[in-house]
Amino acid sequence: MIDVLFSHIQEKVTLTNDEKETIKTFFVSKRLRKRQYLLQEGDVCKYLTFIASGLLRTYNVDEKGIEHMSVFGWEGWWLSDFSSFLTGKPAIYNIDAIEDSELLQISRQDYEDITIAVPIMDRYFRILYQNSIVTKERRLMSSNTHTAEEKYVELAESNPKMIERVPQNLVASYLGIAPETLSRIKKNLASRK
Repeated sequence: MIDVLFSHIQEKVTLTNDEKETIKTFFVSKRLRKRQYLLQEGDVCKYLTFIASGLLRTYNVDEKGIEHMSVFGWEGWWLSDFSSFLTGKPAIYNIDAIEDSELLQISRQDYEDITIAVPIMDRYFRILYQNSIVTKERRLMSSNTHTAEEKYVELAESNPKMIERVPQNLVASYLGIAPETLSRIKKNLASRK
């Protein structure tokens, strides 16, 4: 599992062998079965989680019991209720496994300590946060300005892995549309080809 993490880190920064050995000491491994929670709304998020294998989702549930997908994560992704992780306040999101998953986790204290012990990790995490902000800004813009069909087409082009791996009803929730609307969009797009 740790090799997947090192591969991901080295896409952004270069690590020495000594740095890799130090990094290993900060992470604990965890396995989740399909449908098992990593975090439940109301609990404090104690770990920042790297996905070595599998597929997870981050979502909240409204007062009507409707799930609203926020993020999907698979191999090479990080997931957390970051606000809860940083502040120690109760999480507003649920995170659970869509597939059996293997994870690496780092605690809040170890997250701080790793950037001191291996300074290049500070740059690595900064790059991740910058990319995350850009992605969230684009998603917000798309959500506010695009039609349902435009949102789906944009998602299918920019993230085909999500379309392939995530159940259609969850993709619809992520796009903020009804599953029936997504089925109709897909049917219309297929008929135009």
